[in-house]
Amino acid sequence: MAAPRQIVIQPYDHQWPSEFERVRDRLQEGLGDVAARIDHIGSTSVPGLAAKDVIDVQVTVEDLADRRLVPAFEGLGATLTEITSDHVPPGDRSGPRAWEKRYFRAPASWRPTHLHVREAGRANTRYALLFRDYLRHSTPAAAAYAEIKMTLSRLHPEDVDAYYAVKDPVCDLVMDAAEQWADGVGWSP
Repeated sequence: MAAPRQIVIQPYDHQWPSEFERVRDRLQEGLGDVAARIDHIGSTSVPGLAAKDVIDVQVTVEDLADRRLVPAFEGLGATLTEITSDHVPPGDRSGPRAWEKRYFRAPASWRPTHLHVREAGRANTRYALLFRDYLRHSTPAAAAYAEIKMTLSRLHPEDVDAYYAVKDPVCDLVMDAAEQWADGVGWSP
């Protein structure tokens, strides 16, 4: 039996943006026009935010059913997983399709990277970008979010399910403030 995966939150690393750029360049070269855009998302994309040392990448595509998608990622050495949906926030009325995605495991030769593939115009694509941009804007929200993640990693260092059972609803709370901010400043991805 494999040892449980350890959840480790570390201080912000100033190398994360340049490490994302290297991953992005590989993806752009390997995916070509399959990718409509490639964004650095998640905690490593927010300057100063403590995070797991994993670069989260959102690859936005025009159509998740594009027949070129899986072969393009496989050509990079990435592996499609069984993860096909994101967490759906409570009260969301957009329907399950709005939260559908593909998730690829990056090759072992890459630095730790999560490859989230989402379709343009869907709720989950917008969620990831707005969450990132709001935390970049609000230092207090980013600091509180970091504190929650560090506490969860101390309380549940080997229990990924417990970690996300608390973290996902916290993200939804942050998104409520993010939506108000977005309306006030006219934010768009």
